Amino acid sequence: MSRTLPWRRRPQVLVPARPELPRRAPAGTRAVVVGGGIAGVSAAVVLAERGVAVTLLEAAPTLGGRLGAWPHTLPDGSEQVVEHGFHAFFRHYDTWRSILRRIDPELGFLRPVEGYPVISRRWPAEDLGNLPAAPPLNLLALFARSPSLRLREIAGADAGLGFALLAHDPADTVARFDDLSAGEFLARLGVSERARQMLFEAFARSFFCDQAGLSAAELVAMFHYYFLGNPAGIGFDAPAEDHLTAIWAPLAAHLRGLGAEIRTGVRVGALERVGPAWRVHGEGGALEAEHVVLALDPGALRALLAASPVAPDLARRAAALAVAPSFAVTRLWLDRDVRPERSVFSAVSGEPTLDSVTVYSRLEGESARWAARTGGSVVELHSYACRAPDVAAATSRMRAELAALWPETAAARVLHLQERLEATAPAFPPGTAGTRPGVLTDAPGVRVAGDFVECPYPSGLMERAAMTGVLAANDVLAAVGAAPEEIRGIAGRGLLAGLPVHRLGALGRAASRPDPALR
Repeated sequence: MSRTLPWRRRPQVLVPARPELPRRAPAGTRAVVVGGGIAGVSAAVVLAERGVAVTLLEAAPTLGGRLGAWPHTLPDGSEQVVEHGFHAFFRHYDTWRSILRRIDPELGFLRPVEGYPVISRRWPAEDLGNLPAAPPLNLLALFARSPSLRLREIAGADAGLGFALLAHDPADTVARFDDLSAGEFLARLGVSERARQMLFEAFARSFFCDQAGLSAAELVAMFHYYFLGNPAGIGFDAPAEDHLTAIWAPLAAHLRGLGAEIRTGVRVGALERVGPAWRVHGEGGALEAEHVVLALDPGALRALLAASPVAPDLARRAAALAVAPSFAVTRLWLDRDVRPERSVFSAVSGEPTLDSVTVYSRLEGESARWAARTGGSVVELHSYACRAPDVAAATSRMRAELAALWPETAAARVLHLQERLEATAPAFPPGTAGTRPGVLTDAPGVRVAGDFVECPYPSGLMERAAMTGVLAANDVLAAVGAAPEEIRGIAGRGLLAGLPVHRLGALGRAASRPDPALR
């Protein structure tokens, strides 16, 4: 497996297309995809394009999963589409962007989001964006400009753990760090409280887990994927219009144009083996197909397989799946704008509840038009691993914390709000690597896809969902003798992979106290 090097600027081919094989599946090949989020739609798109008769089942009224969106009427009678929350479309999401190019080859609906600020009550904001793309240049630039990485902030750091972030290797990282929590890893890292909160904790919480509930191996893998091993940089984009308009309606039209059937509002209750095929029992009747892709959130997959003992290993892995604590999303329609210098997206550090804030009226067309018409603003608040007892408490706490960070919002009147508190995201607890389902299962003809699935290639969040969806489709194509869809991505090993960085030990703590003149 190749190592991430500064000159590896282009995505690497992880799965080649194999043009010597037939591109289309044999006539009569059937597949049912259960779940209409990124993973399920990605699988359905590839299969339908190859001539497979696809039926896509989604329990919600609309497609999208945690990227879903739906119409919502405001008190003034105007209609807007609201969503589960802001998502960053990182530029190294090669698989997901490839799916999106089916509806817009130039990805013209995506708009660059400038910067990646981390804001705090205690310390000045830091920007993780606008760095050189390739490692280690991005890391050197961050050290050069970040006040959280001055000598006094990292004097006590454990060099072995610090360099482990640059030495990611899938097997070695799991062996060394999976039994450790992210919180324990960051505590042992030994950097200052400022560096920990401003540079590490805000990043760690963006994976929906608190630090005690996130494996340190997953944390190291995500640092590699999003920052230290990613030649595309940490820059990201976001849709210029709502997700329904920009993504899901066009993808649904693309699927239907290929002959796929989409059924929303259909919850699947059981899966049954019937001869060489599978019978999928859903509301409104049963479907039969030789191939099934289960692209559900972890809780829904666990419940479905508890009712469908189709294979012992898959059942055991599904039963062990962990769901992350609830996350809260509150969108506020305010009677005034926030200050002009506020960024479109800001990560928040050091607050008990609030983890990020997005100014939608500076991002999305319909929100911007509403703000221009009313003089107000549309602001969205996120809390990952939210400890509030209910959604009203979560909103109240996030608003109070926002007012401390952005004082101009304290006096703003809320003209309308839309709030959600749900637990559908996966958790990656310490000690669970290798226990989650993979794409392939011991149930012949059944594949699993989603952002919690064990993936053989570096990926995370939306990209892991899309990549496992395409891998599931590729396995269907392989079963019928057709060529796979090409998959591109980043190198699996970090810049220092294979080097004995763990032997460096607690270099900072062993060193003499730094000269104050150097601080």
